[in-house]
Amino acid sequence: MESMNTTMASGMMMPYLHFTLGDMLWFNSWDPKSKGALAGACIGLFILTLIDRWLAAHRAIMEARWRDAALLAAKKLDDVDNKGKVKKMKLRAPPFNPAHDITRGVIHAAQSLLGFAFMLAVMTFQAAYLITLVLGLGIGQMLFGRYGAAVMAH
Repeated sequence: MESMNTTMASGMMMPYLHFTLGDMLWFNSWDPKSKGALAGACIGLFILTLIDRWLAAHRAIMEARWRDAALLAAKKLDDVDNKGKVKKMKLRAPPFNPAHDITRGVIHAAQSLLGFAFMLAVMTFQAAYLITLVLGLGIGQMLFGRYGAAVMAH
């Protein structure tokens, strides 16, 4: 009989944080059974967290540019006063712009996919995955967060 340290292979999952090997990450073939394989999985997770924070920063930058473009279009329609405020407080969305809105949807879908993948990694209760995700998201925010924050400040 196999030991209780194998999680998914025997149908058992350890419902507590642990550092033991054998936690499947997303696919049956991604089952780190050595320390090197676990380190490789953690490096992959870390890179994905950086990509997530990079996407968030670029999304914020693009949203600001799109907002400015919509404001410029409203000015051309004479819906904005000299101070940049919308006249008569009209609450309407800018028209559908495929270049902006399809891009917005694709980026949001990519971020959602990454978020769900991170959630599934945490649900393995593999402590190495959890630590990697937390550190990666923090370092990614440290590296890329200022770009989105700078745009939002303007």
